Amino acid sequence: MNQQNQQKIGNQETPVPKTSAMNDRDFVNELLTTEKYITSAYSTALNELSHESLYKGIQTLFNEAQNAQRRLYEVMFQNGWYKVEAEDGQKIQQTYQQFQADLQSQSPYQQSQ
Repeated sequence: MNQQNQQKIGNQETPVPKTSAMNDRDFVNELLTTEKYITSAYSTALNELSHESLYKGIQTLFNEAQNAQRRLYEVMFQNGWYKVEAEDGQKIQQTYQQFQADLQSQSPYQQSQ
């Protein structure tokens, strides 16, 4: 789909005051950004932890932060403050098929010919 023709998917925007003071949208956006950074940091920690008990503790915190990030995204989307671009269904199907083919070609259980 041509970049210029892409449609934005979102809800009607909830109005917020246009002042220099932070408004609801600004606060939720800051929280969302913070949660994204937190989940990224936890993900790095999980990749590098060797202590099983510590890993499980951090994994619990990661899951909580990831769920908080999702809830904040949903608030932004519901209020029309976060929009996504529609993608052509055919392009999605082609990408999915390519991904499946790549997975199958990399499978260690693939039968040799």
